[in-house]
Amino acid sequence: MYQYKATSDGRYLLSVDNHCEITAALAAFCEEKDIHSGIVGGLAAISEATFRFLDPATKQYVDKTFAEQMEVTCLTGNISRKDGVPYLHIHVTASRRDYSCIGGHLLTARVNGACELYVEDYGMDGVGRRFDPETGLNLYDFK
Repeated sequence: MYQYKATSDGRYLLSVDNHCEITAALAAFCEEKDIHSGIVGGLAAISEATFRFLDPATKQYVDKTFAEQMEVTCLTGNISRKDGVPYLHIHVTASRRDYSCIGGHLLTARVNGACELYVEDYGMDGVGRRFDPETGLNLYDFK
């Protein structure tokens, strides 16, 4: 599912295997390394992605899947925990064949080529998530 190389100070380079789903691989990596808080960034080539958009008026998520070859030009996000499991808050910008870009909150993406990420483990416990009824979002909860 992935390979990685660690530094001595809580940072990792992570390569997600071709045809694997990025968020599943990253969540599995965070479980393996017991990462409770941190950041992630990187780039990839993908064949399919589902983005999520929160409509603030209805507080409902709208998901849309794009099934085409794209280049992830920017993947950025943070890592925390919710209900004891990794909670990934990731945003992506992806370039299409015609050089237009799409993006948003990443729900899933399938690698088709390469996926190279960096992960920095902050080494802090007590960074969770709580649902905020006003915004409809799972916000940081510092315990």
